[in-house]
Amino acid sequence: MIKAVIIDDEKRSRETLVGMIERYCPSIEVLGQADGCQSGIQKIKELSPEIVFLDIQMPDGSGFKLLEDLDEYNFEVIFTTAHDQYAIKAIRFSALDYILKPINPDDLKYAIEKYLEKQNKGQINKNIQVLLDNIKSPNIDPKIILSTTEGIHIVKTDDIIRCESDDYYTRFYFINDSMILISKTLKQHEEILSDYNFIRTHKSHLVNIKHIKSYLKNEGIITMSDGSKIPVSRRKKEKLIELLNQLEKKFPY
Repeated sequence: MIKAVIIDDEKRSRETLVGMIERYCPSIEVLGQADGCQSGIQKIKELSPEIVFLDIQMPDGSGFKLLEDLDEYNFEVIFTTAHDQYAIKAIRFSALDYILKPINPDDLKYAIEKYLEKQNKGQINKNIQVLLDNIKSPNIDPKIILSTTEGIHIVKTDDIIRCESDDYYTRFYFINDSMILISKTLKQHEEILSDYNFIRTHKSHLVNIKHIKSYLKNEGIITMSDGSKIPVSRRKKEKLIELLNQLEKKFPY
């Protein structure tokens, strides 16, 4: 059995989650519950769980604060949260998992399946550190964790020049002329990066507008800082121009 702890200030939410785990996730055993940050830290230290289901907003501090107050992480985290887009974005950047409230049984089962399939459970410290760094400095170039078959890569979004679709994979190209292949679709990365100066210019291309060197409107081609030529579809031209104008106002020459 996989040992778990639930940390959530709402008793009904905890009870609902316990019931779902008992019904849909027989490999998980809930050893304890806590209703806040301080009591949650005590439960984690006392019970040494393998999974912590962690609420984000609690009266005595956020789930992020709980993680910050711990010295080490010998457990996986699955956040349980309402529709907090900022928090969700930070969680996804750090390659951690979350379930939206009210919790759907299918989402719960999927999160547990991902945990069971995860090959490298020892990288949790890096994931949480990236999360906390991004939470502390929301206006600074965030870091993102990219997982490959060889391991994980922690990169700054500004260091990403462009992403290119390769069927169900995505190729990332960086300022140091390196490239890595990620086993996620371009659409999945677009959802994460779209708020950080990235735009899908074509069905196969996602580019960082900070690395655009030139845009030939008549030809519908942009040249990136690495010399690559990327097509711009007709329906993306106006959006691209709008973003470039916004960037120029924010970072004038």
